[in-house]
Amino acid sequence: MSRKKKPYDRQVFRAITLIMQFGINMLVPICLMSAAGIWLDKHFGTDFWMILLFCMGAVAGGQNVYRMARTIYEDGDDKHTKKDK
Repeated sequence: MSRKKKPYDRQVFRAITLIMQFGINMLVPICLMSAAGIWLDKHFGTDFWMILLFCMGAVAGGQNVYRMARTIYEDGDDKHTKKDK
């Protein structure tokens, strides 16, 4: 038996994909910068690089999410405001 796809299935998958993209855009800079901070702390014998670079990663991740959300919002507005001539 083949199951017929319902129209809302596609919207659900898009929503899940969007949530995953927001998470990835936030976590990747945080993880990379934290790893670099841990390495620097071990290399130089300090205690502040991880905290500093974690904060920088969080700011960068926040900017990524903001830019992505703004782009999605603007694309949605363009679809609703365009009029066929």
